[in-house]
Amino acid sequence: MYSTTDFRKGLKIEVDGIPYEIVDFQHFKPGKGGAMVRTKLRNILTGRMQDITFRSGEKVGKPDMESRDMQYLYRQDDELIFMDLTNYEQLQISVETTGGKEGFLKDGQQCRVLLYKGNPLDIDIPLSLVLEVTDTEPGAKGDTVSNVTKPATLETGLVVQVPIFVNTGDRIKVDTRTKEYLGRE
Repeated sequence: MYSTTDFRKGLKIEVDGIPYEIVDFQHFKPGKGGAMVRTKLRNILTGRMQDITFRSGEKVGKPDMESRDMQYLYRQDDELIFMDLTNYEQLQISVETTGGKEGFLKDGQQCRVLLYKGNPLDIDIPLSLVLEVTDTEPGAKGDTVSNVTKPATLETGLVVQVPIFVNTGDRIKVDTRTKEYLGRE
């Protein structure tokens, strides 16, 4: 059980049997009565956002969630196939549940898979990854200061916007949350 004093961004809680992730929270004291905690929660099962207000000190449940180290093997239609590194069992995860993170997965890459009551919910990848550019227009020498960007296809098939001086074969660092170019490696 968690108390409202334990709330922090990213904490996973369970309210009325539904798992939520705390996106934002704020403690406040109305003119009369006890203190309250206003929260913005993301339903982990559906992805929908919801605002819920709790009384200060109120208890909420801890969801039956676990995180396992797994290795990404391959993609089969709309399913991603992972292998559990402890018992070598294979697990299928729907592409829809990853929220666009499948574009950063390379064959053989290790990541953490979040399970709720034994069912896969989400994958956890690093905040930034270094990937190779496999296709982009050739860059011009001297165009390093301009703010012009062009599309570049990465080794995973993901297309991101990069500065004009980036060429095919370059290794670039990409933010996995925003899909933005962070720099060359």
